[in-house]
Amino acid sequence: MNFDLLISIMLALVGVSAGSFAGAMVWRLRAAQLREDKEAGETVSKKDAAAVEKIKQTSMLTDRSVCLHCGHHLAWYDLIPVVSWLQLGGRCRYCRKKIGWPEFAVEIGVAAFFVLSYLVWPYLLDEVWSIVQLVSWLLAGIGLAILFLYDSRWFLLPDRVMFAVIACGAVFSFASIALYDFAVGQLVNVLIAVTILSGIYYVIYVVSKHQWIGFGDVKLGLALALLLADWQLALLALFLANLIGTILLLPMMLRGRVTRQSHIPFGPFLIAGWLFAGLFGHEIITWYALLTLVAV
Repeated sequence: MNFDLLISIMLALVGVSAGSFAGAMVWRLRAAQLREDKEAGETVSKKDAAAVEKIKQTSMLTDRSVCLHCGHHLAWYDLIPVVSWLQLGGRCRYCRKKIGWPEFAVEIGVAAFFVLSYLVWPYLLDEVWSIVQLVSWLLAGIGLAILFLYDSRWFLLPDRVMFAVIACGAVFSFASIALYDFAVGQLVNVLIAVTILSGIYYVIYVVSKHQWIGFGDVKLGLALALLLADWQLALLALFLANLIGTILLLPMMLRGRVTRQSHIPFGPFLIAGWLFAGLFGHEIITWYALLTLVAV
């Protein structure tokens, strides 16, 4: 069997399992957040309160998964990634209520992310530090999948996951500096990337007095900059995030579904920009440079 095909199959299996974990973690994080909000005296909707009651949480990592509708503990055969969802038609086996497509999508998405990252990885995997980069990138992808879903639904980027992703980014950047024999130039490269993706958002956060973006986006920018470790890629990720956001939101604004006062989660756009910049950034930059030369 072809070596790349074998690795891709293994990564797909690991990725789909990691995606299943990410989907479960989203709801466990939400339950923890709502409990904290309730204890702090904040208003919690009846729907959210009912969902929290279903999740009798003792440990965020080891608790058994339950149906958010009927509270039934799910058996192992209910939790087989992709297969169980397809077999049950996206419904709970016990109460037949819809589970929802995001849980299925995140399993497929993380598996595709693992395989694609390996197949198009822009760096040679010929040194230990290169492999460390890829591993930290894949681990960060699991956390970013959680943040993508959570921010899309509830406009928050939980610190519990954010700090783990930042740690993966720190490992990635350290490995990139090690690959350059700890050259000062690469360290400066990383610092400029952080300034672009996190520093700019921090300035916007301060100038707007927290109205335009949240501090979670500043921390996300830090994580993504560390995971790129290159100022050109960071600049490209910033551009792509805004481009993707414009393409998706402009039609909605023209139809009146989104207004200037609407609360829009920007985290998913940043993550999408990071993904394209990290995997295809060098090709995009080279293409743009050649296009500029032809135009001149």
